[in-house]
Amino acid sequence: MPRRLRHLLEYALILGARALDRLLGARLMGRLAAGLGRLAYRPLRIRADLVEAHLRQAFPDRDEPWIRRTASDSYAHLGREGMSLLRLSRLGREQVLAATRIDLDELRAALAEGSGAVVATGHLGNWEVAGAALAARQIPLDAVAQRQANPYFDRLINRARARLGLRVIVKGGATTAALAALEQGRAVALVADQDARNRGVFVPFLGRPASTHRGAAVLALRSGAPLFMGVMTRGRDGLYQGWLERVPCPSDGDFDERVQALTGAFTRALERAVREHPEQYFWHHRRWKTAPPAARNGPLPQSV
Repeated sequence: MPRRLRHLLEYALILGARALDRLLGARLMGRLAAGLGRLAYRPLRIRADLVEAHLRQAFPDRDEPWIRRTASDSYAHLGREGMSLLRLSRLGREQVLAATRIDLDELRAALAEGSGAVVATGHLGNWEVAGAALAARQIPLDAVAQRQANPYFDRLINRARARLGLRVIVKGGATTAALAALEQGRAVALVADQDARNRGVFVPFLGRPASTHRGAAVLALRSGAPLFMGVMTRGRDGLYQGWLERVPCPSDGDFDERVQALTGAFTRALERAVREHPEQYFWHHRRWKTAPPAARNGPLPQSV
């Protein structure tokens, strides 16, 4: 099938799902999306072995029923939040404010100093809702984001971001634009828990060394801007609760040592949040795909 035709068909399905969400309402559509997510776990078993292996690694003291239950809940969460992303594309500022809770006093105080702020997050809860919540509260925000494979969906999401006042810096050569935004006193947000291959620094994450992108730490250290770690998780009442923590910037060591220390510090903050909400983490990605140098001559763990 030609790529353009495939993208058009995918986009038609996306618009259809968004229309169905309007018809059924958020509660019923959320249940339907969560149910479809659970089907992807069982019986379809899409990446199920990987998800279970990651959970066993991160929570070695938990038994198999807990592993399977948390894995199933993570698939349900992924389905539910995928639908929330489509819903977000048509929500206005007041609707985002009503659906989210977050204390931004410390971030506002940091921005008032004029050097901007770096906000790191991870694949926990709903990171798109997190960005929308900040933008809706009139935080001047630039988000470093990768283009979506489907250009029609990419435009849909970027229009929604722009409507709330969020600017996008396209990932790949984004350092110059991000530094310019910080110089203007803006906040720059990055999802900072992907495997960085050989370009990253290795820091402990959920029991194993993980290759982690240097970008958030490099931006903070080069600009002098403070670095925050923040997440937005869904509560049982369906509302989103945000959490934002300023990460102390190390002063000892050379630049690379400070990058390593700061990356480790914000990763520890993310780990605490993941351990509190394991069912809302994206266990499906290959976070530990790259082995640290000392382990490259040995066999890779089965979970990667």
